[in-house]
Amino acid sequence: MTIRKLLIANRGEIAVRVIRTCRKLGITSVAVYSDADAGALHVREADEALWIGPAPAVESYLSIPAILDAARRAGADALHPGYGFLSERAPFAAAVGEAGLIWVGPSPEAIRTLGDKITAKRIMDAAGVPTVPGYYSSERGVQDVGRLQAEADRIGYPVLIKAAAGGGGKGMRVVQRAADFAPAAEGAAREAAAAFGDSTVFLEKYVINPRHVEFQIIGDSAGTVLHLGERECSIQRRHQKVLEESPSPAPQLDAARRAAMGQAAVLAGQAAGYTNAGTVEFILDAEGNYYFLEMNTRLQVEHPVTEAVTLVPMQAGGPLVPLDLVELQLRVAAGEPLPFAQADVQRRGHAIEVRVYAEDAAHGFLPSIGRIRRFVPPQAGWVRNDSGVAAGDAVSIYYDPMLAKLIVYGPDRPTAVQRLTHALAAYEVSGVITNLGFLYWLAGRPAFVAGDTDTGFLDRYFDPAAPVPPPPAEAAVAAAAYDLPAAAPGLRPANPWTAGTWAQAGQDLTFQYVYLTPTGTISPVDGMLTVRLSRTTEPGIWQATAPGYQARLHIAAVPGQGPAVRRLDGDAPGDWVVTVDAPTAERRVVTLGEQVYGLRRVPPPDTDTLAHAAQAGEDTLEAPMPGKIIQVLVAVGDRVSEGRRLVVMEAMKMEFTIKAPHDGQVTRLPVAVGQLVEAGAVLAEVTE
Repeated sequence: MTIRKLLIANRGEIAVRVIRTCRKLGITSVAVYSDADAGALHVREADEALWIGPAPAVESYLSIPAILDAARRAGADALHPGYGFLSERAPFAAAVGEAGLIWVGPSPEAIRTLGDKITAKRIMDAAGVPTVPGYYSSERGVQDVGRLQAEADRIGYPVLIKAAAGGGGKGMRVVQRAADFAPAAEGAAREAAAAFGDSTVFLEKYVINPRHVEFQIIGDSAGTVLHLGERECSIQRRHQKVLEESPSPAPQLDAARRAAMGQAAVLAGQAAGYTNAGTVEFILDAEGNYYFLEMNTRLQVEHPVTEAVTLVPMQAGGPLVPLDLVELQLRVAAGEPLPFAQADVQRRGHAIEVRVYAEDAAHGFLPSIGRIRRFVPPQAGWVRNDSGVAAGDAVSIYYDPMLAKLIVYGPDRPTAVQRLTHALAAYEVSGVITNLGFLYWLAGRPAFVAGDTDTGFLDRYFDPAAPVPPPPAEAAVAAAAYDLPAAAPGLRPANPWTAGTWAQAGQDLTFQYVYLTPTGTISPVDGMLTVRLSRTTEPGIWQATAPGYQARLHIAAVPGQGPAVRRLDGDAPGDWVVTVDAPTAERRVVTLGEQVYGLRRVPPPDTDTLAHAAQAGEDTLEAPMPGKIIQVLVAVGDRVSEGRRLVVMEAMKMEFTIKAPHDGQVTRLPVAVGQLVEAGAVLAEVTE
């Protein structure tokens, strides 16, 4: 390979991902960063890092002169654009080549041709790749709305208006009836002009709630184009993908249709003269008809699910190894032929990816800005974490708020779905609001578990205002059984599964937990579960009481696992299949049968302990537990005396007052009434 030093013209998790392959191949990695990213994870991970400008992307990550100057200063041989930013800008790809660098991606001509949706569809029509019926005018720029209206009437409603020069849902409108067409077309054109500098739109017949199925392709400079199987990306929000999996669970995607779609993807790449990695996107209707949607001329966010289920030989006649798409990109860019044929590509098992964002699902998925206090992804042999941040990093206003991608693998889809739920229950992030609770909710929806997904999935099922039923009492009881040895001072032994006395007969031990909800990582107030365990005079027998629940339990040891719980009476006596993991000091992941529940243990409602915890930081006052701010009694700049009431929060259905630890001035007050806060969140700062 002739690439010795690679500049990565991107940031966040994709930059870290490319750095990982560089390290494996012995290639020197060069990161670039703006003012906002000076201490970012991709900067810390790279072999070298160069500043390229101020925080706004247009002055840094979108500045072609700044990036090319960084490549020159670094002495780089090649440039990888990642995804987003400049990755699909043909002028950038051309400028990289003119600067004498290897461009890790398709040719500028292919990017330009396929980036224009009208031209791309005409190429696919000529190549025999099925496309959605529609209207693609030769007009560019300002178009005759009357002519567009006439074509929409001919196609039949609903129709989809789309921007010719872009994607990501910008410049896109669904029109259900003729009376709404003209204003929708004018609005789409304005949005397209603002986003892409080109107001041209085209029309397609709107396929109602199709599946979104895409095929990964790879091409080399010798003209070979192969496909590496499909991914399903049907669960979307505002045309943005939320969850991806491979293979597709679509029942209409049988072996024959899967092969036909794979061949259509290869034809699409060949027709465009495509090299390097790309994705051919299709929509699949309920009858199994598939239509070309568009082609992405870059590495996709969701490429890890393809890597997780694909084995290829990386040298002719060599052993099968897990696919590394970035490695293939680099080898093809360096002029190497693909080292395998289509027949060599092997697929095994099932993989699912979700995108972990700093965003508030309860309020329209608005981005959550702030510093990440705690970042603990789940760890297991079947988990892959592609993270772009770590604890202490900041989520800024300048860039996309994606924190990481969580990828799980299983030998089959049911196993992968259960592992996804387990991993999400174990994932812990504090300091910013995340979509982890939303993803956990999604992973447990019966329709998703059954593989019954399409692009209208979230519109049908997600209602952030809908009440969320708590886990069954057994989940909290199982967690309480796990937590017995730490329940109160004087209990012994420290390990619950060695001989000793936990409590005197008749003594009550109380445990409280909160649980995951769709609109938050852990429900801070409404999700309280209280369990009381009382030891009886019979060895190993406990009386368990929870709201609406009572049972006599036998709690015994399972070496290396924790408690085995058997219900001795009540409606459902018998053994529970119980697994309790404790990924952090407070988090509990409880598996009952095939269901997984995420719980967080909270301390007992001791106001003295809470007040001490809240003021342990002296000047800085932190939330001792998850809660809701119900009063803010001061303002920044106020002079306060020791003991002055500053903030009132509600937790565990009780109110707690945070008071000034000493005389001084309020110098920080980052909370507002109604705000939900996690344990450890800064509530106020009083400086002497």
